[in-house]
Amino acid sequence: MPERTDLSALITGHTVVIEMINSGDAGLPVLTQLLRVAQSALGAAGMAFVEFAPTGGRVIAATGAVEWTLGRPLPADDPDTACLLSGPRVRQVRIDRLTGKLGAELADRGLHRVVASRAEVGGLTVGSLHALYHADGDDPGTDQHTVVAYVASCIAHMYGDQSGLPVHGDGPVVAAMADGLAVVDRDGHVRLWNPAAAQVTGRSAADALNEPLPFPLPPPGQVLDHRLPGGRWLRVTSGELPGPGTLRVVTFRDITDQQRRDSDRDLFVAVTSHELRTPVTVIKGYADTLTDHWESLTDADRRMAARVIGQRANELARLVDRLLSSATEAGPGEEPSAPYDLGDALRTAVADLSAELRHRITLDLPVGLPKALGHRASLATVLTELCTNAGKYSPPGSPITITAGADGQTVSFRVADQGIGIRPEHVERAFDRFWQGESGDRRRYPGAGLGLYLVRRIVEQQNGWVSLRPKAGGGTVAEVRLPRG
Repeated sequence: MPERTDLSALITGHTVVIEMINSGDAGLPVLTQLLRVAQSALGAAGMAFVEFAPTGGRVIAATGAVEWTLGRPLPADDPDTACLLSGPRVRQVRIDRLTGKLGAELADRGLHRVVASRAEVGGLTVGSLHALYHADGDDPGTDQHTVVAYVASCIAHMYGDQSGLPVHGDGPVVAAMADGLAVVDRDGHVRLWNPAAAQVTGRSAADALNEPLPFPLPPPGQVLDHRLPGGRWLRVTSGELPGPGTLRVVTFRDITDQQRRDSDRDLFVAVTSHELRTPVTVIKGYADTLTDHWESLTDADRRMAARVIGQRANELARLVDRLLSSATEAGPGEEPSAPYDLGDALRTAVADLSAELRHRITLDLPVGLPKALGHRASLATVLTELCTNAGKYSPPGSPITITAGADGQTVSFRVADQGIGIRPEHVERAFDRFWQGESGDRRRYPGAGLGLYLVRRIVEQQNGWVSLRPKAGGGTVAEVRLPRG
C-alpha cells in the first residue's frame, strides 16, 4: 500500500502548534490548527473533534470536507455517539456502518471511511478525534491509525492542562473531579492529601504534607466557601475523626462554576434592569411630552414622538419575550414539525425587522431552495436575533448578507456581517446564557447576553444546529442548519 502519511509535514506543522502554545494561544485556535496539520499529513478529506460532556457530544473543531459539522450536537442516545464511545480506543469504521443520522449525511457527501481515536485523561473520555476519507484511494493503514492516536493524545494533554479546554463548563474533565480529602492534626498540619486534593487546589502531595492547610478550616459540621489566591472557589467541610488524638478530616470541592452562575444571576438582574429601564424611560418621556405640550408641538414633532414610542415599545416587547423565554427555557416545545418554504420564511422575517436593520440587509436566496422541516413561526425569532447581533457588532450602515443553500440532508442559511468578528476561542462560549466576549463589551455593546443562547435552543429543538465562525476579511458568519422537509 502506498505511503500516505507525510511525517515531515506532521512534524513541521506540530512545531507551529507548539509555537502557538508557547506564545500564549490556547483552546479552540490551537485545536483547530492541530486538526489542519493532521489533515494535511494524513491525506484525509477532513478532520473533526467531538467534545463529550455528561449530556452528549458536540463538534467543536472541524476542517476540510466536514467543516460543515461545526457546532453539531451528538446526543448521548445517538447510535453514532454510542459507537464512538465503545470498542477499541483507535479504530477504523466504514461510514455506511454508522446507523445514526450523521452517518447518513457523511455518506451522502461521498465520505467512505473514518479513523477515530478517543482522547482520554486518566481513563476518562474527553472527546473523539476523527480523520475522514473519500471512497477513492486505499484504506488508511497502520501509520494513519498511529498518527490519529498520537494527535488524540496531544489533544487529551491539552485537556489535562485545561488550557482553554473543555469548551463547555460541564465538560467531562470538570464533571469527573472527585472531592479533595485531607486529614490534619491538632496544629492544622496536613497528614493526608489525596490525588483529588492536588487536582482541585493545584498543590501536590509533596508540597502539602506536613504544611498548614492552604485554606481556613471551618468548625466541625459547618461549611465554608473560600476563594484561593488563583481565583478558584472551594466549598470546605470538616469533621473530627474518632479515636485518640484530635485529627480532623476535611473535604472540599471546586465550586467555581456555581459561584460564576451566582455572579451571572446578579449580572443578569443588573443588565436586564438597565435594559428595561431605558425604553421605559424614553417611552414615558415622549408620552409626557405629548400629553403636556400637545398644542405647542408641530405635526412633525408629534409624528416623530409617536414613531419613537412605537420603536421603543417594540424593543421592550422583544426584550420581555427574550427574558421570559430564557427564564422558562421555552422553545417550540411539543409543536409538531412540518415542512415549510425556507426562502419565503426568510423574506417574511426580514420584512418584519426594524427599518435600520432592514435597509442594511442583502438577501441572496437560490432558486428552488428545498423546504425546511421544523417550526416556521420560530424562524423569525432566530433570524431577528442573528441579524440584531450582526448589526450590533458591526459599523452603522455596513451591509449584512443573508444567503442560503442545501445538501442532501439539510437546508441552511447564513448571516454574515463586516464587524469586529469573533475570536475562535469564543465561537462556542458565545452561546452561553448571559455571556459576552469581553467585560468592556457590556458598555460598548449593551445587552443581556441571551440572544444566541435562545437561537441555539430553538434550532436544536428542531433537530438542527447553529454555529459561528470568523469571516475571511473581517466579520462573523452565523450558520443555521435544519433538516430538509
